[in-house]
Amino acid sequence: MKRCVCLLAVPLLLLAAEAAHAQRCLPKMRGIELSVGMTDGFYTHARRADTGYWCGAALASYTKGGDKWSFGVEYLLKYNPYKQMRIPTAQFTAEGGFHYMFLADARKTVFCYMGGSALVGYETVNWGRRLLADGATLQHDDAFIYGGAATLGLEAYLADRIALLVNLRERCLWGGTTGHFHFQYGVGLKFIIN
Repeated sequence: MKRCVCLLAVPLLLLAAEAAHAQRCLPKMRGIELSVGMTDGFYTHARRADTGYWCGAALASYTKGGDKWSFGVEYLLKYNPYKQMRIPTAQFTAEGGFHYMFLADARKTVFCYMGGSALVGYETVNWGRRLLADGATLQHDDAFIYGGAATLGLEAYLADRIALLVNLRERCLWGGTTGHFHFQYGVGLKFIIN
């Protein structure tokens, strides 16, 4: 009798595990995303003076069909070469946007998203110091910035509540004096919280 119960229980457990495995991207499911990456080019030893980096955190909430809304904050630091120095430009932004799931595999482990976000924040050049070490004066002012971003992203689930993120983004911001467009790429982790 015990042997019969065990033989019936094993397939039922496997079916239950598969059903639990597919419970991803359900409406009202939420996750916290932590991401890092490079901006405006690929880092090499020769380009280290003008390549920057970014890091961010966001809360993502899924809707019907696996689409998601995301709301987060981001810090971007980019250096601008000047003679033998590097002048830092930092941007602190908040964003909110919608991401449409356009591709997923049958097992619901890999999802591809494209979306757009609205951005608002603050940009500071050389941390507000206008006078440089060689006596030159910066003409750039700190400013409030606003704009948007287009994103292409991939989520690959490593476990039922942990996903690996890969992002490509193009940010377009007005109000600052250091350029409108910034290309970003990066990786991150998503932790499902409910």
